[in-house]
Amino acid sequence: MNTPSATPIGNAGFSSERPKNAISSSVLGVIIFIATEMMFFAGLVSAHSVISNSVVDWPPADQPRLPIEATALNSLFLLASGLVIFFAWKAFKVEPFSKKSRNLLVLSIALGSLFVGLQGSEWAGLISHGLTINSSVYGGFFYLIIGAHAIHAVGAILALLRLFFMFQKKKVTTESFTAHSLFWYFVVGVWPVLYVLVYL
Repeated sequence: MNTPSATPIGNAGFSSERPKNAISSSVLGVIIFIATEMMFFAGLVSAHSVISNSVVDWPPADQPRLPIEATALNSLFLLASGLVIFFAWKAFKVEPFSKKSRNLLVLSIALGSLFVGLQGSEWAGLISHGLTINSSVYGGFFYLIIGAHAIHAVGAILALLRLFFMFQKKKVTTESFTAHSLFWYFVVGVWPVLYVLVYL
């Protein structure tokens, strides 16, 4: 009885194509990175909670108060940026390299940059009023936690700028757009938690 012979695929006998519904390596890499960063921020949040709950005078009476209202308003720019990048991604999936998708991407980068710029201005004001990383444990935790987020925000904005330049050269894939967007979603999503913990 003759059996049909297997037809080799490619040089090694295996298909080099990724299954249609399989997650791309770039998206998977970002997801793993986000998972590790979530644990990093969870550690900072836990340490802050332990210290703040064990100190009677928190925040210290002699330390400047954080600009709760101004930062809440600034937070809206970051949240809006996250929403805009989502619509940019949706537009890209419908029509890659469309003007709508590009403009939304630029708007998201602008809103994110505005958030970071206003945060920097806030820091300058707090430092001038005596709240520094060495002024107290309160100040140390503020700059450690909010500073860590600022570093991630700047890194994510640089990643979005890279995505924009790739977009201009028409070298963006849906997977790469998704990977860059996921990083920004993380930066946007973790901020409300940090704001409530540190500012309120």
